[in-house]
Amino acid sequence: MDKQTIGIIGAGKLGTTLARLGTQRGFTINIGSRHSVQDLKWVIDTMAPGAVTMSTPDVIKHSDIIILAIPLSHYRDLDPAALAGKIVLDATNYWKEVDGTVNTISSMKESSSEVIQAYLQDSLVAKAFNHMGYHDIEIEVDRHPEVRRAMAYATDHDEIRPVVEAVLTQFGFDPLDLGPLRFGLYLEPGSPLFGEAIPRAEFVDKINRIYSTPFGAKILSERGQQVV
Repeated sequence: MDKQTIGIIGAGKLGTTLARLGTQRGFTINIGSRHSVQDLKWVIDTMAPGAVTMSTPDVIKHSDIIILAIPLSHYRDLDPAALAGKIVLDATNYWKEVDGTVNTISSMKESSSEVIQAYLQDSLVAKAFNHMGYHDIEIEVDRHPEVRRAMAYATDHDEIRPVVEAVLTQFGFDPLDLGPLRFGLYLEPGSPLFGEAIPRAEFVDKINRIYSTPFGAKILSERGQQVV
């Protein structure tokens, strides 16, 4: 599959890391944020040379695939109409430092990516790029090239799975399909999978043992059942 144009919304640590890695891997990368193009351009030219700085509306318009690298609490700043029909890779996580001390957005019964999919109802959302730290995302593709690190994803849209897998592979990872979007809950902060940069076999083993962990017990307590 040919490399498609990637648009990144958000230019913090994760957004600039993905922009830098993407350009190094041969992608055309467009990036924008809530800051003006003029204010952002010098940062991107320094942090991710080769990436093209645009306004957020232009990023959406001129990109095939959109990566959300924004604070979760800002998801309602997105324009559902502009993103209709787009593949959207949701890399957001709830962080109390930026999203508020109480999570009023997502829960054990509705993962953050499910919330975003409900808001972007005409977009094709996949949870991806969110369980590995931004520093590991860049380092791991070069540290262990002989055994790629698993990058898990989840989506309700079977038709985009080949595209998501191609992007994750081209970025330098071993894509791991968790299934429907609700299983993205396994990748959120607090999970034993969150922060992991490990090979596929180890990742799958942790998935298989998740309900023996405190995080799994919390899922059972709040949902009354496993994520099924």
